[in-house]
Amino acid sequence: MSKREMYTIDLRAVPSDRFQPTGFPDLGAAKFQKPAGPNNEWVDAILVESAQSMANRFEALGWSEEHQEPVTALRGLPWVKVVADDDGRYLTSSRTEAHRLASAFVKESVTSDDVDMVDDICNRFDLADDTPLSPSRIAAAIFALDPLCLIHGVFFADKRWPGQPKIARALTGFIEATDVKEAYSGGVKRDDVRHSISEGEGGAAEGYGSVPYSRTEYTARSIALYVSIDVGQIKAYGLSANATKLLLAIARWEVRSILGLGLRLRTACEFEPTNDGDIAGLADIDALASEISDLISSGVDELKESDGSPLVVRWSDRKKRS
Repeated sequence: MSKREMYTIDLRAVPSDRFQPTGFPDLGAAKFQKPAGPNNEWVDAILVESAQSMANRFEALGWSEEHQEPVTALRGLPWVKVVADDDGRYLTSSRTEAHRLASAFVKESVTSDDVDMVDDICNRFDLADDTPLSPSRIAAAIFALDPLCLIHGVFFADKRWPGQPKIARALTGFIEATDVKEAYSGGVKRDDVRHSISEGEGGAAEGYGSVPYSRTEYTARSIALYVSIDVGQIKAYGLSANATKLLLAIARWEVRSILGLGLRLRTACEFEPTNDGDIAGLADIDALASEISDLISSGVDELKESDGSPLVVRWSDRKKRS
């Protein structure tokens, strides 16, 4: 049996063939070459959306910005909620922070018993100096805090965590466009108030004046979303069979969800599947949501002591406090 589930979903740009790829500082569009076509000739290609950006998009599917809590399909799973120490208002969470459980807001918080989260996590993971890490213990402890970190990865880089545990991303996705051509255009930022600018009055750097600009978009012979679910990694966590099934179901649900909700990545970058998101071998979104719900409610030993409520921790600006 394969250690990975891999899917290639062909996409088309909408409403036209032009699209705006992701850009990087000092680099611009991430162009490269790859072999393609019947003769495997080298052609220009573009990384339209990176793996790290797609990870953020997958995660966002499980979070309700309106209610600041997980969406219905993922309710009942543990997560860490960070509130302000002074008045208890919601600040952030392990589901929305870039570094998840290793976020500064999480590690600099304290529990309801006034235990620093750095120490709390050390105790949960059995971390100690001059002691080998126990991957299965760490995976079980992460599952008890926030199972989605076992799908999207987490790195406890702080030196206060002996061994600095790291979980690699188990769900990876990225979008590539192949055999691309530039599509040039441009425009002007108009200033109908200040028609002329004298020295010292403030110029383009301050946002004044009419400023022309150029714009480069692209067309492509083919565009595809590539997805890999590392089944071998998830099984290697050493969790119960149903906990493993739950993590895999969530990863598959995220893949289905991102296709069902659409891929509007930027103002001028939107895609839709060419086959309406039909992926051979992948259950539909309703079946996956039902599987997740059934496992959360009755089938996972690791969740039997959890009531579905988040671990609430308190954060304050310690620099200002001291």
